Amino acid sequence: MRMLVLAAIGLLALPALAADPLPRGTPESLGFSPERLGRIRTTLEADIARGQLPGAVVAIARRGRLAYYEAFGHLDGARTRPMPIDAIFPIASMTKPLTGVAMLTLLEEGRLSIGDPITRFFPQLGNRQVAVDGNPERLVPATRPITLIDLARHTSGITYGARGTTALHRLYPPSSSGAAREFDAAGLITKLASLPLLYQPGSTWDYSLSIDVLGLVVEQVTEQRLGEVLEARVFRPLGMVDTGFLVPEASRARYATPLPTDPATRQPQQVEMGLVQPRFDCGGGCAVSTAHDYLRFAQMLLAGGRLGEARILSRSSVAEMTRDHMHAGIANNLTGTEGNMVNWGFGLTVAVRREGGSALLGNPGMFSWNGAYGTAMFVDPHEDLAVVFMAATPGLLRQYYRRVINALVYQALDD
Repeated sequence: MRMLVLAAIGLLALPALAADPLPRGTPESLGFSPERLGRIRTTLEADIARGQLPGAVVAIARRGRLAYYEAFGHLDGARTRPMPIDAIFPIASMTKPLTGVAMLTLLEEGRLSIGDPITRFFPQLGNRQVAVDGNPERLVPATRPITLIDLARHTSGITYGARGTTALHRLYPPSSSGAAREFDAAGLITKLASLPLLYQPGSTWDYSLSIDVLGLVVEQVTEQRLGEVLEARVFRPLGMVDTGFLVPEASRARYATPLPTDPATRQPQQVEMGLVQPRFDCGGGCAVSTAHDYLRFAQMLLAGGRLGEARILSRSSVAEMTRDHMHAGIANNLTGTEGNMVNWGFGLTVAVRREGGSALLGNPGMFSWNGAYGTAMFVDPHEDLAVVFMAATPGLLRQYYRRVINALVYQALDD
């Protein structure tokens, strides 16, 4: 009977179910081939059966409606519990765009500018030195101060300790989550103030603790923790009920975990982000979320800063966030972090596709960022498309699934 009803309504949109992130539409009404969308299930279920990943949740929106929303496999790495559609995932660096939006809400209130020097907020980060070739014994003065735009687009000269092998890398905290385990907010600023930069500010894209510092700028301006700012300005207005920096005890049964052994390297793996309160709300990588919540966030950006009655940002702010801010004078090392992002630049906390070919399907102007533990998001304004993929794959397989989900979504477009 259900299939008959669906056939009868044809191209009409379906009402949202209680747990849906957006109102539903039939795949056909949204320009998808149902048969080709079915390849997502075929592919993921085959990989789950082979033991490549425990499970996943995929959410696809087009033209403001939900075209696809499915859960696959298992919630836990032991593969004993079915994956619920509302599974909670550690989203790691997909925290970064959340922090970018928080910063832009303050820009819209006139409380900061992306051109502001970091010394306006943290004077101790002034008078920087730069390590020549990553050697902290060979220092030259920074030619200019770090600015907020440097933080937002990873051109500050700050780095991640785990993303290089120089003597200077060994002095830096390894990651956002590693920094949040070791330092409180003041302690991180003190640590960074004691270290030289890897590059001259504004000269080189280098993945880094920059967004964590940007989150601390948000805290400095608002006199609140970043999680409180995001809850009031983003999560609550958008109905992102399962997004934050700590999974409540009542929700921990929905926390997704990876396979105990990485299928590619055969090394043990474990993720506990979100199960222990970080010492500070690290804006670069400590949040948890669901496919439901993050699709609503992505759709808000796709719709120019609004979702339903909630206006989070102006269209102009979203346009600035998702514009390529990498001019010709900046060395672009993006593919060293995201190997699939050939011919992409970077905006304010998101990567932005440029004109020309790439290793990923899509269109110029699409924007994206992903998480180290297997989560991914991309938005294509040309196609009016937003996609969220949630999986617990913290190894190198995460790069494989970013390519696969990208291909499976675009091959299903049929209009």
